[in-house]
Amino acid sequence: MLALFSAGIAPAFTLMAFFYLKDRFTEPLSLMVKTFLFGALLVFPIMFIQYGLSAENVSNSSFIQSFFLSGLLEEFFKWFIFIYIIFHHTDFDAHYDGIVYAVSISLGFATVENILYLLTNGIDYAFSRALFPVSSHALFGVMMGYHFGKAKMGNAHKNQHILLALVVPFLLHGTYNYILNTITSDWLILLIPFMIGLWFLALHRMKSANQQIMSDIQQKKKIQP
Repeated sequence: MLALFSAGIAPAFTLMAFFYLKDRFTEPLSLMVKTFLFGALLVFPIMFIQYGLSAENVSNSSFIQSFFLSGLLEEFFKWFIFIYIIFHHTDFDAHYDGIVYAVSISLGFATVENILYLLTNGIDYAFSRALFPVSSHALFGVMMGYHFGKAKMGNAHKNQHILLALVVPFLLHGTYNYILNTITSDWLILLIPFMIGLWFLALHRMKSANQQIMSDIQQKKKIQP
């Protein structure tokens, strides 16, 4: 049992360390723990809603199940928690911070989801779960946090970026699920390129956010007497 819990938790903590250490100005651990725990707690109301919708035969197609019952529902709750807890917080004061906090919420969710899956299906799935579902949640979080950072630190298009913080991860999440739900054989042929592209895009967003921090610092130096 201990090995199973370790296998369920380890991928999320490894990924969280990677994204956290990329921050030029590290965030308070207390707030990181808070966002992680809120993300973890999201699993249970989402499972309840998904069960209720499934019982009512709402998810009668792979498209609805992939994009709405899973993708939109999960990303909306993460998005809502970010706005409720983080968006107006004083420690959210740099573009990259949005990425760190959104990834923390996403990995909190992914950790509990991963543990529940391994409890049901066995530890043999731990490696593939780490490579795909857990890491994909983190990468969706990067996309969400990037646009929240734009909305918080930018002077224009605030509402547009707040909306994109939901729409972009929702579409990516739905596409990921649709690949899994509709392709019964050789799904890796599509999923691996999708994940490579997702990592490439996420790393580009991280680099852009950190560059924006340095640009903001230089701009402040210029206007100081």
